[in-house]
Amino acid sequence: MVWETVIGLEVHVQLATKSKLFSGSSTTFGAAPNTQANIFDLAMPGTLPVLNAEALRMAVKFGLAIDAEIGRRSVFDRKNYFYPDLPKGYQVSQLEFPTVGKGQLEITLEDGSTRSIGITRAHMEEDAGKSLHEDFQGQSGIDLNRAGTPLLEIVSEPELRNAKEAVAYLKKLHSIIRYLGISDGNMAQGSMRCDANVSVRKKGATEFGTRTEIKNINSFRFVEKAILHEAQRQIDLIEDGGRVVQETRLYDADRDETRSMRSKEVANDYRYFPEPDLLPVVIDEVFIEAVCKELPELPDAKCARFVEQYTLSDYDAGVLSSSRALADYYEQVVGICGDAKLSANWVSVDLQAVLNKQDLEVEDSPISAERLGGLITRIKDQTISSKIAKTVFEAMLESAQSADEIIESQGLKQVTDTGAIEKLVDEVIAANPEQVEQYRAGKEKVFAFFIGQAMKVSRGKANPAQLNDLLREKLKG
Repeated sequence: MVWETVIGLEVHVQLATKSKLFSGSSTTFGAAPNTQANIFDLAMPGTLPVLNAEALRMAVKFGLAIDAEIGRRSVFDRKNYFYPDLPKGYQVSQLEFPTVGKGQLEITLEDGSTRSIGITRAHMEEDAGKSLHEDFQGQSGIDLNRAGTPLLEIVSEPELRNAKEAVAYLKKLHSIIRYLGISDGNMAQGSMRCDANVSVRKKGATEFGTRTEIKNINSFRFVEKAILHEAQRQIDLIEDGGRVVQETRLYDADRDETRSMRSKEVANDYRYFPEPDLLPVVIDEVFIEAVCKELPELPDAKCARFVEQYTLSDYDAGVLSSSRALADYYEQVVGICGDAKLSANWVSVDLQAVLNKQDLEVEDSPISAERLGGLITRIKDQTISSKIAKTVFEAMLESAQSADEIIESQGLKQVTDTGAIEKLVDEVIAANPEQVEQYRAGKEKVFAFFIGQAMKVSRGKANPAQLNDLLREKLKG
């Protein structure tokens, strides 16, 4: 039988506000346990919530970025459940009337094609605290620093059909929230967390199979692996005569498997009802227009502009526009050296390799855009060759010197004097008569040998184009 996977994602994005959704407590990451929880976060009797207007603005900003319906009247609800790290015994969320309604996200697949994925809603809610098990023998500790932190839960339609599409969707979402500046999207710190709803059905079927929910997956790689494993588990189960049970499962990255946590709750289990301590939020056109004016150039628009303005390939433009910080860095480099294509190669290949190896963001790059632009300028004006530029680049990683300072101190300037190059060509030809005869007999591959020998004699400094021309001329006899 041929099976089809059906995937819907629920992504929790922590909004980058300085204070919590309904209290003035700080949201700074990494503070000592329970040092960022006030009497409201602790659910002390008589305390009342006050909505964080900045969180609302960020939610609307996201809605406008995905061309979604903006709820002119949104309502907060109580979602009732008991957890040790939920002091009130309920979570303030949104059910029937979310801040952001239906929208869409266009993703690019590995073969270059695109798909539009529907977004059902994006609603605001407060985060719960955190249970700590590692440091307590036979007990659990509760850290309420995170309790009340503002979240935007973004729910997709069940339109993703494989794990790679799910990852493409997540990466696009990650790019947008960072472009907007509404979240740092740091999955390792929990600023972006993903729940995956996975089911399988026979190819061509119209009804959905029974779904399971995989909770709190914290990296793109683990999302792909968790979905692949869970889909195969369900297929094997059905083909063996069993049936899939609707439940919540946990992905164990060490064992590369999902395992059951609890039966899956439905809306009725949470006994939703409108939060009596918060009035409905009414948004007018003036507010929406003001937020709309704050929207930056978004990834798709920036990618299209890079193709048009800098004549980059769709692939290069896509890589460079995937991150707002990387796109800004690239344009700074272009502004300094004036060569868009050369800049694209150095930023997306050489610099990106260093950042990946050192696990750094471009904001923490050991080479600034100004310094890299200076290096590329020296390639353009033929002060150094592309090969020598690699040496200079490596030296720039180890020091704060500019390209000019390194070129000068290490004597790396390219030899462009025709007389000097002609002299070293004559030396190489005279030293290798056997290879000369082979070349003149039609063995074209020997030419690369002469290039290598000439570069060795010049210590890599000879201008490659001039060297190539003079060698061919001399070898003709």
